[in-house]
Amino acid sequence: MRFMTAFSRPLSISKVENLSKASVTWLNIDESSEGQRIDNFLAKHLKGVPKSHLYRILRSGEVRVDKKRVDATHRLRLGEVLRLPPVRVGARPETAQAPIPTASRLVPRIIYQDEALLVIDKPSGMAVHGGSGVSRGVIEQLRLELPDAKFLELAHRLDRETSGVLLLAKKRSALVELHSMMRDGAHKMDKRYLALVNGKWLNARQSIRFPLLKFHTAEGERRVAVSPEGQTAHTIFNLKKTWPGFSLLEAELKTGRTHQIRVHLAHSGFPIAGDDKYGDFALHRELHKRGLKRMFLHAYKITLRHPLSGEQLVLEAPLPDELQHFLNKLDNNPGNLR
Repeated sequence: MRFMTAFSRPLSISKVENLSKASVTWLNIDESSEGQRIDNFLAKHLKGVPKSHLYRILRSGEVRVDKKRVDATHRLRLGEVLRLPPVRVGARPETAQAPIPTASRLVPRIIYQDEALLVIDKPSGMAVHGGSGVSRGVIEQLRLELPDAKFLELAHRLDRETSGVLLLAKKRSALVELHSMMRDGAHKMDKRYLALVNGKWLNARQSIRFPLLKFHTAEGERRVAVSPEGQTAHTIFNLKKTWPGFSLLEAELKTGRTHQIRVHLAHSGFPIAGDDKYGDFALHRELHKRGLKRMFLHAYKITLRHPLSGEQLVLEAPLPDELQHFLNKLDNNPGNLR
C-alpha cells in the first residue's frame, strides 16, 4: 500500500507529435485514443476548426477509418488507421496565450503521478472544466501546464467550491477502469470528505438515504432536491468533533450523485457552513465576516486499487489553511461564532 499526500514531485510525461495540417495525414490509433468517439477525437486534435466543418468532412467521407466512411458516433479501435484531409487551422501563436499566474498553477498541487494516473489537490473556487462563464477549469489548466501530455481526462468531478483529491487519467484504459470502479460503488473506491455543519450532530455514525433529483431553476441554475422521483443516494456520516453550534463530520460516499453531501445534510437540518446554495444564508454572511469565505467541504481522502497495476493507493490532501484556521478559531473562542 502506498500513501500519497500533497505535494509529491511530478514525474515527466512523454511527448506527443503534432498533427500535420498541410497535407493528408495518416494516424494509427493507439491506446490513448481507443474507445473515443471520432467527432471528439477530431475536436481535440484539430483545435481551431469549427465543429460544423469537422462534421462536414465526416459526412463527405474525407475522414476515413481503415479506408471506410464512418459517422460521427464511430468509436475508434486500437490499430485502426485514420485518414485526415488537409485542414486549415487558425494560427494560434504561443505569444497569444497569456502566461499562467504562479498562484494558479496546478502542477505544484500534484499528489501522485505515474504513466496512467494523475491526482491533484484541487483548490476551492476552481471549476473542474471550462464552460458556463468559466474560461479555464482544472482540465484546461493542466493541459496548458503539461503540454506534452498525450492523454489527460477527468475521471470524476468536484463542485467548484469543493477542494481536495481529484483523479485524472493519463491513459484511456485507466479512465475506463476508473469509471468502472466508480459504477461498482464504495467497495471499489472509498471517498471521504470533511464537512463543517451548522448544528449539534448527535450520532457517532449515521446512514442517510434520500433520493436526489436534479433540476434547473427559472434562472437556469442547476440544483438538486430530495424527491421520491430522484436517484438513489447514500451517504454515511461519522462525527469527528463538536462545538457550540457546529459539528465536524466525515462523509463516506456510497453513491456519487451531484451535490449529494450538501443536499443530504441540508435536508437533514444540518447545512454545510458557507454553502451559498443550500445553506443558512444569514449565518453564511456572518461567517464570511468572521473569516470563512468559502464552503467548508473538502475531499480529503480516496482509497482505491491502481486502475492498471492493482496496487492499493491511499491518496490524501490536507485540510486547506483557511479551513484549518477557522477550526482553530472555534477551538479558541467557540461561543463567539454563532
